[in-house]
Amino acid sequence: MRPPVKILTETDLRALVPLDRDAVACIRDAFVALATRPVAMPPILRLDIPEHRGEVDVKTAHIPGLSHFAIKISPGFFGNPALGLPSTNGMMVVLSSTTGLVEALLLDNGYLTDLRTAAAGAVAADALARADASRAAILGAGMQARMQLQALALVRRLTGATVWARDAARARAFADEMTAALSIPVTAAATVDDATRDADIVVTTTPADAPILHRVAPGTHVTAMGSDAEHKNEIAPGLIAAARYVADRLSQTRTLGELRHAGIDGDFPELGQILAGLAPGRTSDTQVTLADLTGTGIQDTAIATLALTRAARAGAGQDFTL
Repeated sequence: MRPPVKILTETDLRALVPLDRDAVACIRDAFVALATRPVAMPPILRLDIPEHRGEVDVKTAHIPGLSHFAIKISPGFFGNPALGLPSTNGMMVVLSSTTGLVEALLLDNGYLTDLRTAAAGAVAADALARADASRAAILGAGMQARMQLQALALVRRLTGATVWARDAARARAFADEMTAALSIPVTAAATVDDATRDADIVVTTTPADAPILHRVAPGTHVTAMGSDAEHKNEIAPGLIAAARYVADRLSQTRTLGELRHAGIDGDFPELGQILAGLAPGRTSDTQVTLADLTGTGIQDTAIATLALTRAARAGAGQDFTL
């Protein structure tokens, strides 16, 4: 008899899988698996709808030995805020790795994508930022910007942060909100240079299609996570050339990430290789490090499996018999 399908809503998933150290560890393990195990992860399928500033990404991966794999459908429509709607949403379909049967629908409205993306930023910073890094700069003031700063606070003892956004009012609102949420001073900056001047860690979270970050101080770590499509570009080529460049998936960053725009070749390490001890990370306190995070299907399978495991323990969600 065909088993029922578990349906979990965004409310369920937010309660089951908060942004915490366990979520960061889950994504860290996924990066290590990508470097050390025969993971099956096809290229991203993307549908562009330019007349509405829209794109839809489909990502998936299978980790040998894992009981489930996820197929994630992730729309991003960047004109939505003007309509009073979120720019991202989506869902994950979780299937049995043994039978291929659908076992769960995670109706997360993009929450799990936001969560695993923020956790990946924390993993990158933990692996590559200086141990004494304490000041962050966030470029962008949307939901992912908020979650990236929250995630950084899980892996470094932050003493303060700055934020820059094209919309100064949104930057000020971000600063007020995150000051209260994290109990550290967060201030809005008028320019990118003002925001990043004293930062130890810089995170770029924008849909920019031309570089917004051109320089950082020696010893800074940069996490670039906005460039997940061919036309997106946040980091100037000169900064990439000068930095210790690290990809989440090199074949992917060559076509979708910041590396695509840099015009440089090389045998660059992947984050999972550094975490697994297969490649060096930061080599000095004055080195600039840069993690190019385009988002990988293995992160989606990992976080979906964590959510489904916790749901089973908690008896959460509703069963739907097909």
